Amino acid sequence: MNAIVDALVETLSPTMAYRLAMTGTIVSTLMLIWLSLGVGIIGADGDPANRMYFAVVAVAVLGAFIARFRARGMSRTLFAMAIVQGVIAAIALAGGLGYPWSGPAELILLNGFFIVAFATAGILFRRGAASIRWQAIFSNLA
Repeated sequence: MNAIVDALVETLSPTMAYRLAMTGTIVSTLMLIWLSLGVGIIGADGDPANRMYFAVVAVAVLGAFIARFRARGMSRTLFAMAIVQGVIAAIALAGGLGYPWSGPAELILLNGFFIVAFATAGILFRRGAASIRWQAIFSNLA
């Protein structure tokens, strides 16, 4: 999967990769907030277990400010978000949270979607960071 995404990302310019990554990050994070608050990813609407997803949003906000929205730091932030999302899914599955409203397949699919979305944005940010770094090196030589 990573090779496919890398092959597609190679054709993007650094600024386009950064813009796509930022757009994907914002859209995915807003979808995560909407689903966890409005519909409920774990269990029925209003299940307290859905509050765990605010950890993903906290990582996003803190990471973005620490990275100062630079591509390299944002890449690390998005990979951290994907890991936190996976940990939350593992906790929900291991603890049987949300049952009977949210079965294991639903939890795996919904959390898997966000893990892939955050990891893909991280790859896009990484592509933007690598290209920007090379541009800076070559501009200093001129």
